[in-house]
Formats: sequence, structure tokens, C-alpha cells
Amino acid sequence: MQSQGKIAGKIVVASQHYPPDPSTTAAIMAEIACRVAGDHEVVVLSGSGALPAPQTGPGKPRIVAVKNRMVGKAALVRRGVSELLFASRTFFALIRELKAGDVVLTVTAPFMLPYAVAAAAKLKGARSALIMHDLFPDVLVMAGLLKPDSLVTRTMRFANSLMFRALNAVITIGRDAEQSLLSYSGMRRNKIRFIPNWATLVPGVRPLASDNPFRKALSARFIVGLSGNLGFTHDPDIVFEAARLLKGEPDIHFLLSGWGIGFERLKQLQADANLSNVSFLGRVEDAELEAFLASANLWIIPYRKDVAGVSVPSRFYNLLAVGRPVVLVSEPEAEAALTVVENGLGWVVTPGRADQLADAIRIASRSDDGAMAERAVKAAAKFDRTTAMNAYAGLIDELLRNPDLSE
Repeated sequence: MQSQGKIAGKIVVASQHYPPDPSTTAAIMAEIACRVAGDHEVVVLSGSGALPAPQTGPGKPRIVAVKNRMVGKAALVRRGVSELLFASRTFFALIRELKAGDVVLTVTAPFMLPYAVAAAAKLKGARSALIMHDLFPDVLVMAGLLKPDSLVTRTMRFANSLMFRALNAVITIGRDAEQSLLSYSGMRRNKIRFIPNWATLVPGVRPLASDNPFRKALSARFIVGLSGNLGFTHDPDIVFEAARLLKGEPDIHFLLSGWGIGFERLKQLQADANLSNVSFLGRVEDAELEAFLASANLWIIPYRKDVAGVSVPSRFYNLLAVGRPVVLVSEPEAEAALTVVENGLGWVVTPGRADQLADAIRIASRSDDGAMAERAVKAAAKFDRTTAMNAYAGLIDELLRNPDLSE
């Protein structure tokens, strides 16, 4: 659905991550802000340390800096304090910016931000929408940082019920999220909109080339890749244990590049074991991403158990776009697992079962299913930026016209 002319009311995008921040969330929020700015006045409340070049004129959002201090994920207490301060500052910025009838759009990072946004919108008579990348406290329970029945968990769930009642729309990026959302008393099905993320690379099979700069230093025939941010929802140990199980097969080599607490764990494991079939790279810049993703024969996405309805890997779509199969560690009902199985794009293995992961990699290394690459590219083409942007624009227009979404 595309917007039909301008409608009164402005759009405020509240995000801790925004360009020049290089994160996936920053890129997604910028895409949405710029798309919607073609039809409406858009203000971005950005928590990035530096602002992009000034943007003025039609189709350009106005960017307002919100003071923010980014803290590493390992420093949990300092990170929590920093995120609380950012959410508080964003709340007061929204009180200044919002007017009755406006729409504010936010995302679930940091997890306290949606509460501030929903409260500010309610106070100002504005409409609010949340893009749910991760569901808290479920993510923290999944990672073992909270007990399912702890006071903190129960308090967060109670706060979620109030927040979901106040929100006008919740955008999910995975089909598996609906059941988890509807477990909250404040949530209604008519508030939920499914808008999946998209591939940032143009879909097309990239051939395996011996002169690929990331591949040519490795002698193994079959390269297994791991890329991106490994956070609390990911399991680095299963990847390393699979590499250990396959260390006697010289044709298979693991190429690991990324950041986050999970990669620190992988580096610690490698420092102790020094496996010859494991190599590490620093963070790959966006300009080199396509070549890097094309360097591996197979990519791993390693989740912990209970990922369904909690998180969706954004990197998944770019892996498909370059025509590579994936082996996904997750429950079969998770969004990415559904896509893999429905389209024949690789393998889904049980969380915690390094033996299954090693077996899947071994099978993949002996497979010659060239059609899988074509199927991956075809699937990636379904996750199109234009389609997603039009869906966001349509939802914004719907909220401007009528805050009470209907089936």
C-alpha cells in the first residue's frame, strides 16, 4: 500500500541507532525515515554520537541529537544505567516534539525505549508504533540472564502489558512473533503488522572464486562462514564444538568475522584450543560485505534454544541474496527456520546439538545441489526493500487517519 498524498501530522522516529552508526538497526531506521519523509514531515531523535550531514528540504528528515553514551554489552550495570538515561532523555524530547495526531515510530533497542515512547505518545495524544526486533524480557530469559519467574521478569511482563495496550501498532519481522505477543493481556491481533526485513544486496548468485580476497589465503575446499553481531541470543560454543568435531577433515575450514560478546567467547575458546581449521577476521566493512559473504560455501546462524518469537536474524536475507545455503541452529517454528524449510535453503539443527551441526556441515560439504543457490536468490528477492518501505508508508498513513487499526 502506498501513501495517497500528504496527511496532516508529522512522524517522529526515535532510535538509539541511526547513521553514521554502522549497525543494521541504524540502516533500517534511516531507510524508513527517508521513505516516509517523501510524504510527511519527519523528525528523527537519534542517539548516535555524531550526526550525518545536515538534511533539509523535501524528502529529508530533520535530525535531532539525543545525548547518549554507548556501553559494551558485557558491562551490564553501566549499560543499563546508560540506556535508562537515553530513554529518559528521549521521553522529554518527545514531549517537546509531539503534538496530538502525530505518529512516533521506535524499535526495541534499548529495551526501555519503547516504554518511554508509548508513555510520551499517550500523554501528547499522538499515535505510536513499535518495530519489534527482539522481545524483552524473553531475550534475557533465553540468554539465561533472568529466571522465567523472577521478580524482574514478572515486572517487565506487567510493563509490557501496559505498553502493548498503549501502542497503536506493533510491527513484527517474523511470523513466529504473533503468538508471543498475544500472550500479553494488552495486545490485540488487529494491532500486529508483519513487515519482514530485506536484503541490502542485490539478489544474484555470486560464484565461488579462488581469487576472492577472503578465500585465497585458505587452502580448504569448503569454507564455513559466521558473520555479524553475536549477542546474548546466540550460542558461540556450538560453533566451536562443531569445528572441534570436524578438525580431522582438512577440506572444511571455519572463517569467523564479527563482534559482540559471543565473538569474545569464540576467541577465548580458540586461544585455549588453537584449532587449525578456524580463522578469525576483524569486522568486515560494508564496502567489502558482498565479497566476504561470497567467500564461504555455507553460512551458520547459531541461536540458543527458545528463539522462536523472540528474535530474527537480519543478516539472513543477505546470505540468501548472494546465493549461499545456510545451516540454522534454532527451533523449527522460528521465522528463519520456516523460510529455510519452505524454500529448501539449507539445514535446521537442534539448539545445543553440536553433533547435528557438524553432521549438517559435513553433508553440505559433500552436496552438489546447485539449485539451492538459485532457490536462495529467489527467496531473497521476496524480501524486497521497496515492498517493505511501501508497507511502512501505508501503516503510517493508516495511523494518521485512524489510530484504531482494524482487521
